[in-house]
Amino acid sequence: MERRELHDKVINFFNTEDNIPYNYKQVSAQVGANTPRQRALVVELLEELHIDGFLNEVTPGRFKAMMRSAVEEGIFIRRSNGKNSVDTANDDGKPIFVAERNSMHALNGDRVLVHISAAREGMEPEAEVIKILERKEQVFTGTLQVKKYFSMLATDSKFLATDIFIPSDKTMGGKTGDKVVVKIIEWPEDANSPIGEVIDVLGEAGSNNAEINAIMAEFGLPYKYPQNVEKAANKISAEISEEEIARRRDMRGVTTFTIDPADAKDFDDALSIQRLENGHWEVGVHIADVTHYVTPGSVIEKEAESRATSVYLVDRTVPMLPERLCNFICSLRPDEEKLTHSVIFELDDDAKIHGYEICHTVIKSDRRFSYEEAQEVIETGEGDLKEEILTLHHLAQKLRAQRFENGAVAFNREEMKFEIDENGKPIGVHMHVSKEANKLIEEFMLLANVKVAEHIGKAKKGRNAKAFVYRIHDVPNTDKLSNFADIASHFGYKVKTNGTTKEVNRSINALLDEVKGRPEEEMLSILAIRSMAKATYSATNVGHYGLAFDYYTHFTSPIRRYPDMMVHRLLDRYADGGRSVSLPALEDECKHVSAQEQLAADAERASIKYKAVEFMGERLGEVFDGHISGVTEWGLYVELNETHCEGMIPVRDLDDDFYEFDEKNYCLIGRRTHRKYQLGDNITIQVARADLIKKQLDFVLVDEHNPAGSHRIDKAPITQASRMQFAESKKDRARDEYEGGKASRRQQRGKRGNSTRRSVERKRGGKHRR
Repeated sequence: MERRELHDKVINFFNTEDNIPYNYKQVSAQVGANTPRQRALVVELLEELHIDGFLNEVTPGRFKAMMRSAVEEGIFIRRSNGKNSVDTANDDGKPIFVAERNSMHALNGDRVLVHISAAREGMEPEAEVIKILERKEQVFTGTLQVKKYFSMLATDSKFLATDIFIPSDKTMGGKTGDKVVVKIIEWPEDANSPIGEVIDVLGEAGSNNAEINAIMAEFGLPYKYPQNVEKAANKISAEISEEEIARRRDMRGVTTFTIDPADAKDFDDALSIQRLENGHWEVGVHIADVTHYVTPGSVIEKEAESRATSVYLVDRTVPMLPERLCNFICSLRPDEEKLTHSVIFELDDDAKIHGYEICHTVIKSDRRFSYEEAQEVIETGEGDLKEEILTLHHLAQKLRAQRFENGAVAFNREEMKFEIDENGKPIGVHMHVSKEANKLIEEFMLLANVKVAEHIGKAKKGRNAKAFVYRIHDVPNTDKLSNFADIASHFGYKVKTNGTTKEVNRSINALLDEVKGRPEEEMLSILAIRSMAKATYSATNVGHYGLAFDYYTHFTSPIRRYPDMMVHRLLDRYADGGRSVSLPALEDECKHVSAQEQLAADAERASIKYKAVEFMGERLGEVFDGHISGVTEWGLYVELNETHCEGMIPVRDLDDDFYEFDEKNYCLIGRRTHRKYQLGDNITIQVARADLIKKQLDFVLVDEHNPAGSHRIDKAPITQASRMQFAESKKDRARDEYEGGKASRRQQRGKRGNSTRRSVERKRGGKHRR
């Protein structure tokens, strides 16, 4: 038997047999190596294949195959810098790199079939798309460029590195400089650019309305309300019949009020309070009865389910429900009779629950408070309904103390708010801080959500269990929590990483209290939040770690959240003795609403980022103090102390040294000078570039101790011409990142350059792949 033939048989054997260890005798028997010479050759081949990284020597003389090449399904992740990958939901959770030449022009989010190559020593595995199983429905936004015989779209997307070619008859009348929405209709295999068609013209690029609508379209969120849905809503009567009132608990005579933001119109929750004869308090949490008006299967229902949530952008709200419902019929406006779904509690002075009732009610709000008005009553003890507000404030403080005693995590992050003029231009910025009035409402909404979840989840178990929608928050990522504890220990703080939830969270709360006002506060507060999992919706309850609740759901905002509508319907179904809904179907619905919630949050952040760039674009050349809010291999993110706007110092602009990224310690370290830039560090910057097209702020470092290392620029006003110039930087940066990626991959390949790979490399495209 020739060496080459024997080599192929050994490779085939390990590719087809169970992934267990074999010694040379077992391998020889399987491949037909019967002579002493052939068995000696098997021993030699096993050693070579081990050196080449194809086999792993588990114990001396016993070998098994390394990670096999395989064909798997996954979701394609496209990046404009060329670093494409596929998420196959494998055990390690890491996406696998896909070179552009192996992508079959798959788009971000497409479901694909990939061939994964076997991992070799010093190399990460790579994947090749062999079939696109399902195209994700998506569109791209950008600026239209009309040529003589065709048009091009310069995209805003971080998921596409190339422009989109548009035939001249597919522009919908768009002009050069218009912001448009484009759908890709074809991407020929031999073409560098996809072919698309314009499906909407949003207006002139740079105009507020066009840019905000483009943000919605970019995330696949609807920015217009269908006329047929509006017409259906306009036909709904706001009248409440006596028969309907008779079916409900009448609470119109109980003192009731709402507390909401000053500019809110959709009041979906109200509180009522009255003293009972036994000295206890009856507190009602009243929620707009949206599902009374929105019937299953209706066009309004289908639209609400599709949207799943209202979207709160920096200058507008894009509602889940038609305006007639969310701002008029369902909104709990003062001095109007309204239908509500309520949780009514009996509480003592220590906020201990002595009883509760979940029921349908009719209410009449006596007063609409803004948070500022309610806060003034709390602070001064004077004002409308002062006794009711002060009593509820007292009870809320008791509830809050109980929560933290039970192990809830105390994250108090400020929220960025822009002041916008009538043209949508930002003229000021401030940070919204949650005060006692906000916490009053928060505690009673939490109380209602918990009790509703317990009412179904706690009472019905085993064979009688009912499928339900839970708001879940899993335990922190172990590695992230351990890393957070390690970094905190450098500053002298101790964070528990094991023990009960209560013990771990108490240690985190103690740290957050202790670091207030100290230099390391920003860094450790950010890392504490990042160590936590994301809250989602699920039909499988695992509790809510951050709030320290065993059962939790969302019941209190059905005007703006579809999961709350689902909860209202399930409560009614089970109260009427209905059977449990399908658990798998409910879980699929939970995944949909969770995904939509994430998209809405991403769109909100993008709108804030856009306004931040617009606001800081008027301040080019100005110098600000800030702190490092993020560290990546491509640069430092800096949040300014005065305006709270965030921008980036690209690592290429830190040219006094070659900086290396220390991922574990969240810092960049100079190879020669050992200068360190770490998360939370205070820093002084100058505003260098404001790219409205990419919603990107670039800063340069101002080093007061080393003026030669600074990169000060002259102040220059932001103009439309400069915006177009900034747009060109998109391709430059994408090219820089792509070239950096290629260099990194070359470096990886170099690590294994001295490895013996003669026999395996000859078979690279053949039988090594299974």
